[in-house]
Amino acid sequence: MSTTGQVIKCKAAVAWEPGKPLSVENVEVAPPKAHEVRIKVVAAGVCHTDWEYLYQTGKGMKFRPFPLVLGHEAAGIVESVGPEVTNFSPGDKVIPLFLPQCGECEQCQGLKRNQCRKNWENAQVGVLADGTSRISFKGQQVYQYLGVSSFCQYTVVPDICLAKLRSDAPLDKVCLLGWDVSTGYGAAVNACKVEKDSSCAVFGLGAVGLAAVMGCQAAEAKRIIAVDINPDKFEKARMLGATDCVNPNDYIKPIQQVLVELTDGGVDYALECNGKPVFTTTGSLCCLSAALESTTDGWGTCVIVGENEAEAMSVTVEKILMGRTLKGTYFGDWNSVADVPTLVDDYMNKLKLGEFIDHNLQLDQINTAFEYMKSGESIHTVISLWEATPTGDTVQVLTLGTESRPVPDGLRGRDGS
Repeated sequence: MSTTGQVIKCKAAVAWEPGKPLSVENVEVAPPKAHEVRIKVVAAGVCHTDWEYLYQTGKGMKFRPFPLVLGHEAAGIVESVGPEVTNFSPGDKVIPLFLPQCGECEQCQGLKRNQCRKNWENAQVGVLADGTSRISFKGQQVYQYLGVSSFCQYTVVPDICLAKLRSDAPLDKVCLLGWDVSTGYGAAVNACKVEKDSSCAVFGLGAVGLAAVMGCQAAEAKRIIAVDINPDKFEKARMLGATDCVNPNDYIKPIQQVLVELTDGGVDYALECNGKPVFTTTGSLCCLSAALESTTDGWGTCVIVGENEAEAMSVTVEKILMGRTLKGTYFGDWNSVADVPTLVDDYMNKLKLGEFIDHNLQLDQINTAFEYMKSGESIHTVISLWEATPTGDTVQVLTLGTESRPVPDGLRGRDGS
């Protein structure tokens, strides 16, 4: 029996309040409304932004209402579409996106086309266009983090926040293109526009930073210096293209001075992928300022990549007067709906994704994924939202009564096959 037009009861990892572990609950997901699509989430990446919002809200992150379902990096399959949806059909493989692309607003038609703001304010507080969420728990609204909520087996997103994928795309890999890898890779090739034979420094070797390293290599930079206080990340950084790995804890001098000396004047491009201060053996290091000051006079470019909504940075005016450029990037300057399918094509040919994944866990292990992230044991964890069983997964459809029914054909399996 089709689930189209009916409320689905499924599992989600709910954040009830800041600073508390997520709780896996049985939630209800309403059918999509006009210009909305309901998807079965197959795989979801666990991003540092999710952890920061849960445990650092009010510090580096703005406050958003609770309870909510986190998760904004995922891949899944269209279960049903709402009225007036013309670009998607049940069974399509898709990546939900936190960044819309309506194609009609001034931002979409301008030079920096990935700054679409349609329904932006609503998404930032966890609701869709009509001011409500499609997820609830025993009648209580549960907010959708950035309008996505991929830590839920089913979710509903606007059709302008969805990228359609080729049918052979492995969802447990390409889910990383919903945020981290796209952001870091794009920061190098789009925002910095790294040139051949140039020198680059990448601050922070989480998934975003490692993707930036990969982007610098793709742009044929001659020297790529990876900077992090965790030397366990250096092996992977070298595998993805780093020529040098530098640990600030190995030096008494400020890291920016170290880099200027290593490169005889400073790097051409610096990509700051931490988004916040880090604590070294010599005290707190503001990576934002250090990245700028590590670039060369005259043409050095520093791009702020790491997600941070509240942190301030100090800039010595002379550093800008001497010809440096300081800029930011959002989602690597990609046009979300249009460019993500192309990135998937790139992955199927050459782009690395599996190398970023070091843990694959189930939804009920989501708090373990956060522990791995906090301890530095993980670059990226992918959560499988469904356990494969010989008879297929089941969902509950809430209509006149509640009963368990099989998932429709085409929506079975961990990889959506």
